[in-house]
Amino acid sequence: MQPTVVMKFGGTSVADAQKIRRAAARIVAQREAGRRVVAVLSARGHTTDELIAAALEVSAHPDPREMDMLLSTGERISCALCAMAINDLGHRAISLTGSQAGIVTDTSHTRARIIDVRADRIRKALEEDMIVLVAGFQGVSTSRDVTTLGRGGSDTTAVALAAAVSAEVCEIYTDVDGVYSADPRIVPDARKLPVVSFEEMLEMAASGAKVLQLRSVEYARTHGVRIHCRSSFSDATGTVVVGEEETMENPLITAVTHTTEEALITLSGVPDRPGAAAAIFTALAEAGVNVDTIVQNEPKGEGVQAEVSFTLAADDLHAAETALGPVATELGISGIALDEQVGKVSIIGAGMRSHPGVAAKVFQVLAEEEINIEIIHTSPIKITCLIREDAVPAAVLALHTAFGLGGGEQELPIGQQSR
Repeated sequence: MQPTVVMKFGGTSVADAQKIRRAAARIVAQREAGRRVVAVLSARGHTTDELIAAALEVSAHPDPREMDMLLSTGERISCALCAMAINDLGHRAISLTGSQAGIVTDTSHTRARIIDVRADRIRKALEEDMIVLVAGFQGVSTSRDVTTLGRGGSDTTAVALAAAVSAEVCEIYTDVDGVYSADPRIVPDARKLPVVSFEEMLEMAASGAKVLQLRSVEYARTHGVRIHCRSSFSDATGTVVVGEEETMENPLITAVTHTTEEALITLSGVPDRPGAAAAIFTALAEAGVNVDTIVQNEPKGEGVQAEVSFTLAADDLHAAETALGPVATELGISGIALDEQVGKVSIIGAGMRSHPGVAAKVFQVLAEEEINIEIIHTSPIKITCLIREDAVPAAVLALHTAFGLGGGEQELPIGQQSR
């Protein structure tokens, strides 16, 4: 049987007619090289943003189900246009919606999760020597409604299809030529990483790296899908995301990531009794709000109330505030403070597990830049600092330099200091 490849093209890769024809040519080249091809396309350029703006013109808070109906149209347009271009190149192509492709999701609108891929129609088309184009970012729920998978959901579509059809690789084509040691817009000498482990890529995606969607990396790790992230506009090798067993000895620090799309909520006057935290975070979960770092102070003395702070995506701030209102009244919480002027900077590297002194160096570097750290969060291969939003670029640049990530070889492990 011929090998199968899944190719995913992002919005900038299909933004106009010329780029759609270029994508079509790359797809056809893979087919002519003897591979069966499934391609997943995003909406063209800023189409999704334009559709969201159109919704907000008629409704301050659009109904989630109808938003999914609206937003799913962008990817369908891309697929139909690309199929036309492929047919003109002498190959048979068929475009499918997420539901036609057999992508079944839960019933959550705007952020649905894939629960099954019934790819029989795709397999049949491949057996008939057709190129299959699937609209990314969407599926059909168990209640037969159109659903979308959230920002970057086309990556997850591609990985899920790669797993379903046992593809040899899932190629993610974007406007960058791989995963870098930092955002090149902030760090001019950031290095392209030839290989990254799933574990490192998960932490990078969760910490602000926008090359791959977090859920797509989770899905790929779970199902053993090899990802190759590369440029739509060159033939250069990009970054391959693979299992831990395929990577060589891990560097101390692989990358510095950041995000300024976070917000901080601080609840004051939280009663110090069992069940208070459960009530708060259950309400947030039921509202579909994903919480990241949580910090609670330990009240001293009888009758002293606690203070709870947590971070979340800035887009979730309205939903979180709405969900917390009734809980605050029920628990007697005295204040809810919202802060959107925050950012996160993270250093990530699987080598951190076996080398001490990393945290001390991070804090020293930020202190020398006179950057105050508000919250610290760690995992075995990541250290994240919450800082002021306007300090993020300086922090990223300073950490990238301090750990020797630019240009040449990465810095050797730091000495026997205590982490």
